Amino acid sequence: MYVTTKGLVLRVCPYNDTDAMLTILTAELGRISAKVRGLRRKNSRLSAPCQLLAYAEFTLFAYKDSYTVNEAHCVELFTALRRDLQKLSLGTYFAQAAEVIAQEDMPNPELLSLALNCLYALSQLNESEEKAKAVFELRLACLAGYEPDLYGCHNCGNTMPDCFDISEGKLECDRCRNSIGGIRMPVNASILDAMRYICGCQPKKLFSFELPHDALQQLASVTEAYLCAQLERGFSTLDFYKSLLIPM
Repeated sequence: MYVTTKGLVLRVCPYNDTDAMLTILTAELGRISAKVRGLRRKNSRLSAPCQLLAYAEFTLFAYKDSYTVNEAHCVELFTALRRDLQKLSLGTYFAQAAEVIAQEDMPNPELLSLALNCLYALSQLNESEEKAKAVFELRLACLAGYEPDLYGCHNCGNTMPDCFDISEGKLECDRCRNSIGGIRMPVNASILDAMRYICGCQPKKLFSFELPHDALQQLASVTEAYLCAQLERGFSTLDFYKSLLIPM
């Protein structure tokens, strides 16, 4: 049986001397693995649509629980992203994180939309890396079932607390703070407003907020710590991206 679907290539792995296995995120099928015959041969006609971070339309041959790519046509390659190693490495982090929460054969159009929106923001909208990273991480946490409680201090209800508990996903005031356990990071009013916006806005308006560069950096630090704490893991792609930020 043949199936046609659009998807984002999250990972490409060698299968043998000539073939490769793709991990593809699709709206209808969720995360799937698909074999591509001859992809590792020179001048393969499928090399462009089957590369990492390519968004393409795939015609798949489905047999039992496996897929083989029969045809593929590029929809978006995010070319500008590929000309910048730092942005490309950030996009690769997005792909690895998306793969972690995506489930096989479980439709997840919201996750695909988030990944595409953030890659497009980096590639075409020239949004800052800090902003794209923060939006992706916090929204991804929400899609994974870890939406934080950002209404107010979980003890007294103050709507403008000054601290975010990374482990619990809750806000605290200084006067309410319990010093036992937990990891806490400071948040001011503008960062808290941005976090609330990212969690609750429509997908097409994810980037319709503004923060100064220093505040964006702080926001991205908070969202990174929160996502990694909730997923209880780190990411090799994130480590590589951060290594590129260290001044020589």
